[in-house]
Amino acid sequence: MKHLSEFTAADLSELARGDVARALAEDVGGGDLTAALVDDSRPARARILARESAVICGRPWVEAAVLACDPAARLDWHVAEGERCAADQVVVHIEGRAQALLTAERTALNFLQLLSAVATKTAVFVDAVSGTRAAIVDTRKTIPGLRLAQKYAVKTGGGVNHRIGLYDAVLIKENHIAAAGGVAAVLRRVQETAPEARFVEIEVEHLAQLDEALACGATMVLLDNMDIPTLQEAVRRNAGRAILEISGGVNLETVHALAQTGVDRISIGALTKDVKAVDFSMRFEAL
Repeated sequence: MKHLSEFTAADLSELARGDVARALAEDVGGGDLTAALVDDSRPARARILARESAVICGRPWVEAAVLACDPAARLDWHVAEGERCAADQVVVHIEGRAQALLTAERTALNFLQLLSAVATKTAVFVDAVSGTRAAIVDTRKTIPGLRLAQKYAVKTGGGVNHRIGLYDAVLIKENHIAAAGGVAAVLRRVQETAPEARFVEIEVEHLAQLDEALACGATMVLLDNMDIPTLQEAVRRNAGRAILEISGGVNLETVHALAQTGVDRISIGALTKDVKAVDFSMRFEAL
């Protein structure tokens, strides 16, 4: 599977169509009993409104939902993907068959509200570390089946994608170290087992482990749940040899101070795990 950084516009559209097909199958099943009350030939024009300020994300999914129900529908976007909208702003106008738009409505809004929420939250964290070298990075704490969509939303909000899954990069954590026999042993082993990995990162819990990892040639180190003085000392000891990442206990109150320690990356599971959906609604207009 491609990494998101390698995705073309066609790849993104294919991803969205696949996600939407599963969502529509779940929602519509054998048919939309309520939308069937409306004449299938009746035309309609609708608008999607943002009820609050947000970074818009999910256009390919909205389009896929609408066009799956009405391939002849037309969408006119007023806010570009990745741009911020204001509360009560019209995000997109849609023209098509009324019955089809009614069927597509909830699926389209579900993707838009989720992905815009992820992008918006990411943008808030990115803004919070402005002026430092730290990048805001996602994790694997995603909604099952929607990982690529959520990671796309992180990118749209200005964040950086970590590994996509267990298959594309190596992240050695405390249980791996314990099971493999220590830092040196596990780093030797990874050279034999995963030469194709996009990167190899090792988690350390204290400065002695950091020293050992660096001595073994580690090029990316995850500093787990360290306080600010310890992080500052870790940056000093590292002296630019490895990419340093922070994980654990990061929130908006702490993230700027953590970034000021000089680390390169701050990974935050809450970007995709603890998400409050953005409020959007669809309203039909008179033709």
